[in-house]
Amino acid sequence: MTRHRLTAIFMASIVSFAPLSLSHVAKADETCNSPYTNALIKGQEKYLQVWTLGIEGMGDESDKLVTIDVDPESKTYGKVVNTLSVGGRGEAHHVGFSDDRKYMWSGRLDDNKIFIFDVGTDPANPKLVKTIDDFTDQTGYVGPHTFYALPGRMLIQALSNVDDHGGETGLAVYNNKGEFISKHPMPTTDGGDGYGYDIGINPSKNVLLTSSFTGWNNYMMDFGKMLKDEEAMKNFGKSMVIWNLKSMKPEKIFEVPGAPLEIRWSLKEGDDWALTATALTSKLWLIKRDDNGEWQAKPVADVGDPSKIPLPVDISISADAKQLWVNTFLDGTTRLFDITDPEKPVQIYEKKMGNQVNMVSQSWDGKRVYFTTSLLANWDKKGEENDQFLKAFEWDGKELVQKFEVDFIEEKLGRAHHMKFTGGPLSPTGYPTGVTDPASM
Repeated sequence: MTRHRLTAIFMASIVSFAPLSLSHVAKADETCNSPYTNALIKGQEKYLQVWTLGIEGMGDESDKLVTIDVDPESKTYGKVVNTLSVGGRGEAHHVGFSDDRKYMWSGRLDDNKIFIFDVGTDPANPKLVKTIDDFTDQTGYVGPHTFYALPGRMLIQALSNVDDHGGETGLAVYNNKGEFISKHPMPTTDGGDGYGYDIGINPSKNVLLTSSFTGWNNYMMDFGKMLKDEEAMKNFGKSMVIWNLKSMKPEKIFEVPGAPLEIRWSLKEGDDWALTATALTSKLWLIKRDDNGEWQAKPVADVGDPSKIPLPVDISISADAKQLWVNTFLDGTTRLFDITDPEKPVQIYEKKMGNQVNMVSQSWDGKRVYFTTSLLANWDKKGEENDQFLKAFEWDGKELVQKFEVDFIEEKLGRAHHMKFTGGPLSPTGYPTGVTDPASM
């Protein structure tokens, strides 16, 4: 059987997994995972894995996976319990679980290496089990950014390409063994600009939604220099794409100016809408079906004062789809929006985190919220403004109450970026009853 035939069978099988409803999800895990990661933590998270950028002249200078104890009952609560260096500095960025949650895929945007860690066998002591160093050779793409679990597969969104290091890029599919299967270019016609960034899947609607950012030439440039470069500032994505998940074909392209970044689908049963934030125009956008069943995209709220370009970055939706955390990098602030009516989000709370803030992860029950600081090595602030920390809070419904902080500079760890929760017991496979390995179907 040909690879194309196998790929077609696999894509057709994805939609059959729509019955993995959110009602099966344990009530304590972060909300920003692939819906196919069915084997979630049973009970409160015990560890936080932080994918960290090395800093020249600091510690071992290497990118690394930092493990922090977040179990309040533990003697080492709030402490770093393990660091696993991978060698070199290749712009460590985002991570994502495999569909069984046992493995975490972690990418670097500069040298394009992908590291697969076993975080399920012993979460306090992750192990590096595979390094993929031919991503560019296999795909022609640069900057493996988003890692999104599919049944038996990993879907990867890249940011750039090997030809001109610009923004035209695509998606790549690997199996769980780390073997390349197929690639799917971002659309460049009918309004498509070829840019990519995040992935969000709504299995029940057979929908894959992608967003857009910028290419290697920009994200590896000094931030201050880029802001003064008129040509560079023209090279940002302004599109979102609705794909048919089964066929992996783009179906509709939206113009969403200002680099739409993270995508968060409503996790409430029966909902079929998603939100994103635009970095350069500081707006929340809603992607939703209209009364005729057509997908539409429209701006629904400002984030802070858009004229000051606060630069919205990561967002996190609550499990009940009633609230949305939005971090703005340049003013170091997190904001909470009431999204009970997604057509009219209203800010109800804000808190200054530091000089800069980037990633946010909240527990499924909404009681714990974690923040990290680094955006990109050349975009982070300089000198004393270069905060690099992880902060853990309890949310009591009115206020964020800090529980602990890990200063990554003081501990010579580097720049704290993406994070995932681990530590709870996993089901044997994470698949529905009767399925042992979707890749064998």
